[in-house]
Amino acid sequence: MTKRQTVTATASITWKDSGVPVADRFDDPYFSLEDGLSETRHVFIDGNDLPARFLPDFHIAELGFGTGLNMLAAFLAWRDAGSPAGVRFTSFEAFPMEASDIERALQAFPEAHAVAGPFLTAWNEGARRFDLDGFTVEVVEGDARETLAVWDGKADAWFLDGFSPAKNPELWGEALMGAVGAHTAPDGTFATYTAAGFVRRALDAAGFDVERVPGYGRKRHMSRGQLRP
Repeated sequence: MTKRQTVTATASITWKDSGVPVADRFDDPYFSLEDGLSETRHVFIDGNDLPARFLPDFHIAELGFGTGLNMLAAFLAWRDAGSPAGVRFTSFEAFPMEASDIERALQAFPEAHAVAGPFLTAWNEGARRFDLDGFTVEVVEGDARETLAVWDGKADAWFLDGFSPAKNPELWGEALMGAVGAHTAPDGTFATYTAAGFVRRALDAAGFDVERVPGYGRKRHMSRGQLRP
């Protein structure tokens, strides 16, 4: 496990009566007010055709780690697919949550919370790289506009899960989406809950064939796509 070497601003959170954490900086909830785990599975797991694509050394990358719910959903999908060796998950997060807040948020999702113990222990100890039964996770702290540019990896699947583009536009700009495209493996994919036109255009400019498909619950549309040859 790798511990933090630099100081990063942590997330400032307000809790709704429903138990949903809201990021004060962006005035946006961390997950669906309906069922965040089901939304994660619809948008990011199904949106990237997982777990069918899991092969040894498959690499998932994410913008916006938040509560770690997407990571745990990917871990569960990987485990249910037979735990192919070498699957990795890398996430970029500017304002990491405290372990106590993550643990509180995950209580809303018993299935995810049940497997979160090793992650929460590592996180509380300051580790940002840890192993969950062979599923390797690394969280890169800092502004993704800077950290992604110097990342030496390429993802087979992207989870684009920043806060609302209307409230956090810097995480959806053309330059950052271009960096996502540049750090995508051949035939790699992305999925995101948003269907905002400027986001889809930025992803198209980044080299993806972008499609708008049905969203989760009350959200009519989401976006997904594959890197063009």
